[in-house]
Amino acid sequence: MRLFIAINFNEKILNALTGFQKGLKDRGVKGNFSKSENLHITLAFIGEYDDPDRILEVMEQVTFAPFDINLEGVGCFGDIFWAGLSENKALAGYVKRLRNELAKQDIPFDKKRFSPHITLIRKADYRGGEMIPAENPPKGRMMATKVSLMKSERGKHGMIYTELGNIQSSI
Repeated sequence: MRLFIAINFNEKILNALTGFQKGLKDRGVKGNFSKSENLHITLAFIGEYDDPDRILEVMEQVTFAPFDINLEGVGCFGDIFWAGLSENKALAGYVKRLRNELAKQDIPFDKKRFSPHITLIRKADYRGGEMIPAENPPKGRMMATKVSLMKSERGKHGMIYTELGNIQSSI
């Protein structure tokens, strides 16, 4: 099964992100818009792996204290349009500890540098390739108190993400 470790959002953040997506649609942006229930921050992409319980055990071994997440800015990776987060040393530290423990336990994961973002649109296109308008980027803040192990499956109408388990903050 295809797995990843993520932080999912509360309703306030989801409303800010989906409201921003609606504004983009209203301005003529086309593409594959991420569904509200699929908006998240990927901390580690595991990929194909058939032992989710082992990953949850590793997640439980990594100290996780709650921290604030603040939406800040937007940008593109090629044709992927995303919302960003303000710099967050607690998040970066947790991801480093998590990935170190995954590596130590020989659990494979994508080793790309962690660049916290929320994918809003895949295959984004704005009026024949012009720059996507980024006025009034989404604003929002939440306290991250839970990290989830997610399963990703291709469904009839796009990707379906299902939480297989989670860890709560240890403080």
